[in-house]
Amino acid sequence: MFTIASVNVNGLRAATRKGMHEWLATRSPDVVTMQEVRAPDDLVATLLGEGWNIVHAESAAKGRAGVAIATRVPIVDSRTCNDRAAFTDNGRWIEADVELDGRLLTIISAYVHTGDETSAERMAEKHAFFEAMTQRMTELRTGDRLVLLTGDLNVAHREDDLKNWKGNLTSAGFLPEERAHFDHWFDTLGWVDVARSLSGEGPGPYSWWSYRGRAYDNDAGWRIDYQIATPELAALATEAHVDRAPTYDTRWSDHAPVVVTYAL
Repeated sequence: MFTIASVNVNGLRAATRKGMHEWLATRSPDVVTMQEVRAPDDLVATLLGEGWNIVHAESAAKGRAGVAIATRVPIVDSRTCNDRAAFTDNGRWIEADVELDGRLLTIISAYVHTGDETSAERMAEKHAFFEAMTQRMTELRTGDRLVLLTGDLNVAHREDDLKNWKGNLTSAGFLPEERAHFDHWFDTLGWVDVARSLSGEGPGPYSWWSYRGRAYDNDAGWRIDYQIATPELAALATEAHVDRAPTYDTRWSDHAPVVVTYAL
C-alpha cells in the first residue's frame, strides 16, 4: 500500500510550527504534495526534517505560492514546466517521477489561483492556467505511465462540493466556465476524481474552510483540493480520507490534507 497526501499548507513555516509534524508522524504518508509553501528552497528541507526526497518550485514573487513534493522513495526525475507561459516562475506547478515495482508514476503538485469574478483579466489568467494543465495532463498520458494530479485547484466541481452552493453561483471558484474544465477532464478525457469516487455522493467531505466566522464549526466548507488520476491508477485506489482537525484551534492550515491509499 502506498499513501499519498496533498495539502495546501498555507505557509510551511507556520504549518510546521502549528502541528504539521505531529500529523506527519501519525499519518505516515509515503508522499506529501504541498501548495502555498511560501518558503525558499533551502528552507523547505529543513522545515520538513530528515528522510524526505524533495522537489520544490519556488515563486519568483517572494512569500507567494510555491509547490513541493516530498517522498520517502527516490525521485528519478522532476520538472517545473517553466517553458510554458502559464507555469513560468510562479510556483504553481511541479512534477516528480517515482518508480514503483518497475512502473513509472508521475505525481503533480499544482496550485491554481483563486481568481476574481469582478476581474476579466484575473479570470482569463485562471482559464489559461487550466488550459495549460489540460495540455500537459494529456501529454503525460503516454505508454504505461501512471499519472496523479494533486493540489489546491480552487474550484468546487459540483453542488455537493461546497456547503453554500446557491450563494456562490456567481462567485469565482464555482462559476460554470470554471467547472467546465473539470467536466472535460472527467467526462471527455477519462480522468478520475479519486476522493469523490471513493467517498460517494456528498455533501462534502470538504477540504477548506474560511477562517472567518464559524465556518469550521459549522462545516461550511469547500472541496477544492483534489487527487485526480488516470483510470489505471484510480483503479488501484483503496481508500480516501480528509484529515479534518477535530477542532478549530487544532488546525495547522485552513485546508485539510486529502489522503488516498493506492495498492501499488
